[in-house]
Amino acid sequence: MLERFRSLSGLVLGPVVRFLIARGVSPDVVTVAGTIGVVLGALVCFPQGWLWQGVLVVTVFVVSDMIDGLMAKTTGTASPWGAFLDSTSDRLGDAAVFGGILLFFAYQQDSTLWAAVALAGLVFGQWTSYVKARAESLGFTCGGGLAARADRLVIVLVGAFLAGLDVPYVLEAAMALLAVTSMITVFQRIEQVRRQAKGLPGRRDPATHGQPA
Repeated sequence: MLERFRSLSGLVLGPVVRFLIARGVSPDVVTVAGTIGVVLGALVCFPQGWLWQGVLVVTVFVVSDMIDGLMAKTTGTASPWGAFLDSTSDRLGDAAVFGGILLFFAYQQDSTLWAAVALAGLVFGQWTSYVKARAESLGFTCGGGLAARADRLVIVLVGAFLAGLDVPYVLEAAMALLAVTSMITVFQRIEQVRRQAKGLPGRRDPATHGQPA
């Protein structure tokens, strides 16, 4: 999450990392606690119409996604399990943020249209992440695109924060932008994998083709 700011994370978050390590807190605990905080902040605050407050709560816990990685790197405990836990937790946190916005439109705005747009942003965002994970599991390189995960998160949180400050139509614009750019990103990544696959012998693995991942 927020890959573009990781270069600054060591400097800014270093004291927090050292504090937690000194008290025996594990990176996995930080990952789980951060995810719970994001889920509760998004699903409690956003449906109630507490937009800017929810953004502040979510943002605080989003930072844990950088802290746990720094802790694992500092202590030399980085592992496939930690990477798996981090990635799967990210999917849950994303779903909670977009789900909370969807509920805001449904309950506070009584707008089926914008709830549907928020749902589209959620679906295409999750699809984008799945395409990347599935492609990499098959040995392809897959990434980038018009709206990577960090971009999507920043857009939705900034839109919600400004909407909470009564800036008109900014959240609707953010959700429409996300739905469109996430859809484009899905097809960009699919095309990226297709181009790589064209250079391989044509075959399908009968053990995995058509099976859910």
